[in-house]
Amino acid sequence: MVKKISSNPAIAQLQCTSLATLVQAEIERMILDGDLPSGAKLTESTLAEQIGVSRGPVREAFRMLEEAGLVTTIKNRGVFVRDVPIEEALEIFEVRAVMDLYVGRKLAQGLATTQVKELRQLADAMDQAVKADNAHDFHHYNLKFHDRLLELAGNAKLTATYRKLVNELSLFRRQNLTSESMAVYAREHRQIVKAIAGGDPEAAGQAMYQHVMNSRERTQRNYAQKKAAEAKAHLSGSAAALEA
Repeated sequence: MVKKISSNPAIAQLQCTSLATLVQAEIERMILDGDLPSGAKLTESTLAEQIGVSRGPVREAFRMLEEAGLVTTIKNRGVFVRDVPIEEALEIFEVRAVMDLYVGRKLAQGLATTQVKELRQLADAMDQAVKADNAHDFHHYNLKFHDRLLELAGNAKLTATYRKLVNELSLFRRQNLTSESMAVYAREHRQIVKAIAGGDPEAAGQAMYQHVMNSRERTQRNYAQKKAAEAKAHLSGSAAALEA
């Protein structure tokens, strides 16, 4: 049930802004969870009814999501979940790798025991997800793990920029999650925590850098395999049509 908007203009504006932020968070969750896939058209009326709000907050949420790099507006067509080209995705991985190199080095210069314990608990949670072959939970804890590393680094501008890049890569990162890759990622997370806990800035930075570059390589390989399979299916379909 949506709260009634106050008749006071200032309070009404605050309530609308707060509601739009909540709507933005819900739509973002739907995109990152894969409920709204890449390229999907977003309709104000449909989402407003689904979430239980008026169309105004949804419209404002679209604007916020576009700023975050998750949706794009195409003139005379509407709003769509952003479809990031593979070339741009590979560039984003490279930028992330350099940022993670800095984060790893900084964190290894000194974290409290409780903070290292928190990182180990997140790594444990990912290990459990691997054992259960639960890609959804692994993706959730993976995001929390990297986001927590950023928070601990204590650089607000870097955190905001990094989160935007992570959102743009959400589709590719989910496609990378297989039973085999999750086990590899889990081991890499353990290496990152070990290097940070050991106070080795160079090892921690390199562990985080290589972790992202491995993801980049896996993304490039998966994309090439997908395109090859599509081309093979197209040729098979064309051959079948000629024989008919």
